[in-house]
Amino acid sequence: MFRTVIAGIDGSRESLAAAEWAAGEASRRRLPLRLLHVWDPSPGVRATLAGAKRSLWPDGEAQSAAGALRIRHPDLDVATDDVLGRPAEILCTAKDQELLVLGSRGLGRLAGFLLGSVSLAVMARSTTPVVLVRAEDTSSAREWLPSGDVVVGLDTAQPSDAVLEFAFAHAERHGVTLRALHSWQLPPLYGGDPTGARLSAQSELATVRGEVLAEILAPWREKFPTVAVTERCRLGHPARDLVEASRDAALLVVGRMEHRANVGAHIGSVTHAVLHHSVTAVAVVPHA
Repeated sequence: MFRTVIAGIDGSRESLAAAEWAAGEASRRRLPLRLLHVWDPSPGVRATLAGAKRSLWPDGEAQSAAGALRIRHPDLDVATDDVLGRPAEILCTAKDQELLVLGSRGLGRLAGFLLGSVSLAVMARSTTPVVLVRAEDTSSAREWLPSGDVVVGLDTAQPSDAVLEFAFAHAERHGVTLRALHSWQLPPLYGGDPTGARLSAQSELATVRGEVLAEILAPWREKFPTVAVTERCRLGHPARDLVEASRDAALLVVGRMEHRANVGAHIGSVTHAVLHHSVTAVAVVPHA
């Protein structure tokens, strides 16, 4: 099947950051890049333009961004598309996408992302991985491109092959270390126990959790033998520890459980916290 990397474009600095990130990733994956601009006018204007000639639509944001990318990435196949419709719906259902990249405005160097309704809706509904990229307030068009390792958050009770595949493959393509992080908490029974029973339980659980994490990672180490992997299994809070790890990472990878029932959009409390507070790009990988 013909696959492509898609970047959502709206003319903002944040979306241009997403386009540049997507271009680099498409080049490494040897896939074409599609810049998709979804314009959502008022219902009345939408009805008028739906049957109008393309020349009556606003100037294409995607075309202007593509010109700059073709100069910086001469070997990359860059296509553009301007579409009328609701952004979240169009972005989630874009044909043949392997990866969707979006931009978001940062709240400051250490304060994470400012997420709009479109970003949250896409993150919650997309059936393909979505990467959220933040543009720093710098003068250079490429200064905000991140450097560092890949961090993947793991739930040892429900490990996801899709999340691990994405994280290992990304680390391999970029030639960086993969840091696997699992944070766990003591059962409530021991939460307020100041005695030796709590320390004993903590030590035992730490050993068991570490062994389980190593067992989960073992087949992926074999599948990706060139990827250097570090493991961190600790007593702590998953979201807080992942946000802390994002400070010196190039990409933070987390999972999102797919909800088949029509009960609204959910991304999970840990993923939600990470999206709001991570200081690096975040990949949200849906899994069953």
